[in-house]
Amino acid sequence: MILDQFKLDNRVALVTGASRGLGQAMALALAEAGADIVALDRTVREGTEAAVTAAGRRFLQVQCDLRAATAADLNDIVGQVVAQFGRIDILVNNAGIIRRSPAIDYSESDWNDVIDVNLNKVFLLSQAAARPMVQQGGGKIINIASMLSYQGGITVSAYTAAKHGLAGLTRALANEWASKNINVNAIAPGYMATDNTAPLREDENRATSILARIPAARWGTPEDLMGTVVFLASDAARYMHGSLVPVDGGWLNR
Repeated sequence: MILDQFKLDNRVALVTGASRGLGQAMALALAEAGADIVALDRTVREGTEAAVTAAGRRFLQVQCDLRAATAADLNDIVGQVVAQFGRIDILVNNAGIIRRSPAIDYSESDWNDVIDVNLNKVFLLSQAAARPMVQQGGGKIINIASMLSYQGGITVSAYTAAKHGLAGLTRALANEWASKNINVNAIAPGYMATDNTAPLREDENRATSILARIPAARWGTPEDLMGTVVFLASDAARYMHGSLVPVDGGWLNR
């Protein structure tokens, strides 16, 4: 049965930034599809654990500030996952930060922080997860891209550079790891009602212009990503490698 291909029973997913927003919704979606969840977050919040365990799945919280994490730290975290659950099948690179400033005034420290968390640490964590995935015969890596993987944006030069880089990294890793039965793909959310977009939604002019361009006529919600992440994590997406999947209410069509 085709629906059986979407089941994630007995699989283990590591989701970064799973304590709220998009990450929390995706972690819950994977749990409802049958996966056990490891949440990597800078701060610990109880909501995700309660939702995952209510779905009948195991849950592990790993506290880690990606800004300070080294490659060795991330390898240790993946090792902890494998030691406790026996494997790692799915990695969702969701955690990210954004700093807004006109490009002419953009500080070096803000640039470095945004590039580091949104691009460098995605590569290092993917590398760490891919090693046991190769040994066990495969896995799924899902990066969270952005509309700014396609466009330039305004006052978000570092974020745009990182998300363009993430699109390229997704394709590059897919080229190398597809033959090892590791699917590397990305989801590109549109304008979602999350903490990251709060400044835009609070700016009446920007909010009005953004909403006017979305054919679906609404901001997205974290729940809008649930089906897509389950699909990419499942056997139903076994022949997808290096794809960026927009979930944007039609934004790019305009």
